[in-house]
Amino acid sequence: MDIRKLEAFLRAAETSSLSEASKQLHLSQPALSHQIKLLEEELEVQLFIRSNTGLKLTEAGQLLLPWAQRLLHDTNNLKDMMSSLQHVFVGDLRIACSSTSGKYILPLLVARFCSHHSGVRAHILSCRPDYTVPSLLEGEAHLGIVSSEVNNSSLESQEFFRDSINLIVSSNHPWASRTSVDASEITQEPMILREATSGTRRVMMEELAKFDISLDDLKIFLELGNVEAVMEVVAEGFGISFVSDLASYCMRQLKRVVKVKVDGLNMQRVNFMMRKRNAPPHRASNVFWGFIHAPENADILITRHIA
Repeated sequence: MDIRKLEAFLRAAETSSLSEASKQLHLSQPALSHQIKLLEEELEVQLFIRSNTGLKLTEAGQLLLPWAQRLLHDTNNLKDMMSSLQHVFVGDLRIACSSTSGKYILPLLVARFCSHHSGVRAHILSCRPDYTVPSLLEGEAHLGIVSSEVNNSSLESQEFFRDSINLIVSSNHPWASRTSVDASEITQEPMILREATSGTRRVMMEELAKFDISLDDLKIFLELGNVEAVMEVVAEGFGISFVSDLASYCMRQLKRVVKVKVDGLNMQRVNFMMRKRNAPPHRASNVFWGFIHAPENADILITRHIA
């Protein structure tokens, strides 16, 4: 099967527009339409319903879409592998990241990696925790970052970094000037929480359980699915929250929020990097697997933990 036909199909499916797809592929619209028509004739199905409002995938088109994506990914990986034999780092490096704190570390490491290997084009795919594993198993991503270890025999993992989770309050909060607070005092303050699937929330509740504090004991008035939104609400003085040290670093540098020690609490979260076992050789991801622990990269973590 001609890869050019699949690429024409994928671009048209992604954009729902022949004109936009033809621009992205640097083809004339008739040439693009011809590629799709040839593919439909080869497969003996109709892939799109064409109308004045654009393109819509037929049932056959929806079935073909994930297979076409996988074939294109495998083709690009094959090209990268052949290029790597010439000791040249080229091609895509795709990393799925479902860790909140990971998004503060990973882009800096990837940027540094790409500055050393200019032929690599990296893509950080932000996704939900339950999507990271499928993206690795289906070949959509070469690597994945998660906030808790995944038990799957088809994957291997290594510790990426450790992050602390601490209580933050507004710089104008009465606790901002205190050296520490008692765990029982937390139950008296309005609390902002992350969503139920958040790794930060899971670690927080596990640690608070040691003090017999449950969700019912907390004065929760707001749940948010975004750590930046949580910190903004805290900074404005509406409540307190537990967040990653890495996530709160900039807010603390700006002195909008303050980190407050809670006596007896020690919240640490381990973030892991995963990859598929027995995956086709892919030099960029294999080298990045070791690059993250190179001594010269320690500064990226250290500067964000000392504040």
